[in-house]
Amino acid sequence: MKFIAIIPARYASTRFPGKPLAVLGGKTVIQRVYEQAVSVLPEAYVATDDERIFQAVEQFGGRAIMTRADHKSGTDRIEEAAEKIGTDADVIINIQGDEPFVQNSQILTLQRLFDSPETQIGTLGKRFEDMEAVMNPNSPKIVCDLRGFALYFSRNVIPFIRGKEYPTWLEHYPYLKHLGIYAYRREVLRAITKLPQSPLELAESLEQLRWLENGYRIRVGLTDVETVGIDTPDDLRRAEDFLARQSG
Repeated sequence: MKFIAIIPARYASTRFPGKPLAVLGGKTVIQRVYEQAVSVLPEAYVATDDERIFQAVEQFGGRAIMTRADHKSGTDRIEEAAEKIGTDADVIINIQGDEPFVQNSQILTLQRLFDSPETQIGTLGKRFEDMEAVMNPNSPKIVCDLRGFALYFSRNVIPFIRGKEYPTWLEHYPYLKHLGIYAYRREVLRAITKLPQSPLELAESLEQLRWLENGYRIRVGLTDVETVGIDTPDDLRRAEDFLARQSG
């Protein structure tokens, strides 16, 4: 089975314009993401709508492809890139352009999900470590069935633990944090990008709910590695500290 990575990277960002080109430990964020991807996968591309990002990727020896600026999601950008590349890959892995610390083990876990022909879409989850983090609406929760397929994603705390004190809920259920890395079978990626937005997606502002509402099956792999995504300049400073601790 053939896998490739496509890394969506926009220049425009409300909270941190130009973040793919921000420098982290002497390299741009997008170079670090790309190098992590190609350390596991034989082929990777950065899909961008900005000439500055395109040029930066080519300058460090990576592969980049220009895409339209009007995409509503990274998934849509990846589909356009896959069409332009003309890839014959069976599975396309979507690695966010602001995740410079994505780990080899996480990519390999995603790949193994597709050993089963039932897996149409793959993603990752990590156990929450405290209830304060569970309560954060910016950290979507996953509820899975007994075979590891996602039943639902929510910004709210799910499930509700009846008859137990709220601070003790983690003692009674393994709350799972969703990490925003995906993999799609090629034909599934093509299909889901043609779907209109769904009621649950609009309610929670979570794109993956559109896929579930339309009957697609998302298998969840487990990781014990926490990544450090970069959404703001403060995140970049935290990432610098994280990198320094790794190097120390």
